[in-house]
Amino acid sequence: MRVAVLYSGGKDSNYALYWALEQGFEVKYLVSMVSESDESYMYHVPNIHLTELQARAIGISLVKGFTSGEKEKEVEDMKIVLGGLSIDGIVSGALASEYQKRRVDRMAKELGLESFAPAWHRDPVDYMRELIDIFDIVVVGTAAYGLDERWLGREIDEKALEELVKLNGKYKIHVAGEGGEFETFVRDAPFFKARIVFDEVEKRWDECSYSGVLEVKRAHLEKKG
Repeated sequence: MRVAVLYSGGKDSNYALYWALEQGFEVKYLVSMVSESDESYMYHVPNIHLTELQARAIGISLVKGFTSGEKEKEVEDMKIVLGGLSIDGIVSGALASEYQKRRVDRMAKELGLESFAPAWHRDPVDYMRELIDIFDIVVVGTAAYGLDERWLGREIDEKALEELVKLNGKYKIHVAGEGGEFETFVRDAPFFKARIVFDEVEKRWDECSYSGVLEVKRAHLEKKG
C-alpha cells in the first residue's frame, strides 16, 4: 500500500511513520502543513521548518502545504495537497483528539483513501514508554501550568515521564501532551540515516501566558555509528 504520513517532526507523527514502515507500507511522502497561525486547531507549529532536515535524514520525499490556519479551511488546504498525490492511504499521529481524527477520516473518505491512526486511544503512559525506547525526543513547546521554562529543550526520558505522570495527578496535564500542553521534536529514530544536532537555539518564554517555545535557529545532520 502506498501511503503518505502526516508529518510534523514531533513524536506522534514519527510514531505514525515508524508504524507504517513496520507494516511494510510503501511510504511515498511525508506531508507537512505549514500554518501561519500559532493557534492552529490541526497542525503542529514549533520548528515545522526542520521537517526538511528530518526528511533528508530519513530519505523520504517531503511535500509541504501552506495554510492560513483558519479553522476548517486548514483541513481543506490539506485535502488539496493530499489530493494531488498518488497514494492509497494516509497515516496520522492522532492519539486522543476527536476533533483532528474526525476531520482526517472525513478528508480521507472524500479522497477515496484509507485512514490509519496507529496511536489512537493508546494508554498515554504505555505509549510514552514505548516512544522513549524508540526515539530521541526533546520538548520544543509548552503551554500548561506546571511545565515551566526549564522544560524547553528537555529530553523526554523516564525521569521526565515520571514527572509528567505526577503533573497529570496535580494539574490534569495529558501525559502525552495531546491537549497541546507540550510539543516535541524527534532528533533521532531507527529509520533516520543521520541524527539531528541543534547548533543554535533560543528559548522564548511568556510569563503572562505561562507558555514558551524552543526556537531552533540552526541545526545539522550528523552521521550515525
